[in-house]
Amino acid sequence: SMPSEMLLKIFSYLDAVSLLSLGCVNKRFYELANDNGIWLKLYSSSLRPKWTIWKMKSKQTETVSLGCAALHDKKPGYWKKEYIFKQTSAFKTRVMRLVKLLDPYTGLPCKNKEAMKVSGLSWIIVLKDRNGKEHVIEKPNLSFKDTSVTLLWYGTDWPCLDILSTLKLFGVTPLLPDQSRPPNKNGPRRFSLIAEYHLANLTESSVAVGADELVQLFSLSPGLLVGIWKEKNEIAFVMASLHYNQLLERSILGSATVQYAPPPNKPLLDDIDPEYGLHDYSLHLDLHGRSCVYLCASFKGLFCRKGDIENGYLRLTVVSLKDNRKHLPIIGTLGICWETDVFKGNVKDCFVMDLTLLDETGKPFWCFSAPVYMELSSKASGLYDYMGHIYTADYADSEGKVCVEFVWLEETKEYITVSLVLYVSTKKVNSWYGTNY
Repeated sequence: SMPSEMLLKIFSYLDAVSLLSLGCVNKRFYELANDNGIWLKLYSSSLRPKWTIWKMKSKQTETVSLGCAALHDKKPGYWKKEYIFKQTSAFKTRVMRLVKLLDPYTGLPCKNKEAMKVSGLSWIIVLKDRNGKEHVIEKPNLSFKDTSVTLLWYGTDWPCLDILSTLKLFGVTPLLPDQSRPPNKNGPRRFSLIAEYHLANLTESSVAVGADELVQLFSLSPGLLVGIWKEKNEIAFVMASLHYNQLLERSILGSATVQYAPPPNKPLLDDIDPEYGLHDYSLHLDLHGRSCVYLCASFKGLFCRKGDIENGYLRLTVVSLKDNRKHLPIIGTLGICWETDVFKGNVKDCFVMDLTLLDETGKPFWCFSAPVYMELSSKASGLYDYMGHIYTADYADSEGKVCVEFVWLEETKEYITVSLVLYVSTKKVNSWYGTNY
């Protein structure tokens, strides 16, 4: 029953976040909270230094006249949109500036953690059932590695797997971040869609990664692992592995419905080098199980001869079966650790692979973080140095394939990496370098 003029006077003392929250109360509050006069004042004060606002009468007269014109010519809510746009643009610029400094070791931004903290970034998953109802799962457990971050969600109130249709992974940031106070969960937030997965017929359509006494693991591309209770056939946990390359862009610059699409690489044509695009690659490889690292290695000077281009792939041999000087031991027992409110476990013979392939300029060329499982190979070891069973672990996506071979040494109870070969798609190389292989 309070007059609108009195409400507007009260609203004029509020900050932007409070105004946005008020707009969610009812239709009348929404219309009043869109008042151009209030938002123009906020817009002006946020863009100008405080000491210049209303300092001189001439300035004050000019500002008031401009303000009057701006109020009458614009639709309600115009200056609210302008204020939000300016604030979010400045915020994105501030965050992206932090990730410009690159780590010479991995070729990736070296201030990712700091940028995530400044942005107030968090991640959520949204499970949607066949009736259209959405279930939001927040607060994942985070595990940071050299080139990726692993997110683990679990809880006791997961919806029934049989009725679920899709799972969406979002990056979430405050719509109007405030450096002086922590993000408010109930405040206005911005959603950026990272990936969407279809859960219909999950156990039949996805790749089985492994199992222990309690759960089965299923992999969905890109980089998602779903743990299913064996007895109940229900979701026990969801684990996502996000590579640092374009992590912040995908988590911040997308929209709630459309994923962020990185700009295409601008190739620098080289007419002198006959093997342009075939050499000087660098690789950084991490194998881990969420909480522990099994292998961390870097390789430089990778190349492919023209004769090794076959079936639409460039072959980059990183570790050769015949060159035992590059054979690498695996530290610990391979497996992916998981946990819930009550149970913990470790699914053996699988791991998360983080691959970062850099081009000749040190720019990330092919990057991913994904779960991979091992299989016992039918061929016996032909190496005199190692007598044991051979295991293979393969990964493939639209940009290439990775083939790894391990030998299990029974005497020392450890795996040795005896072969690592990358197959990079010629389409990827041609579009990146502007070549034609």
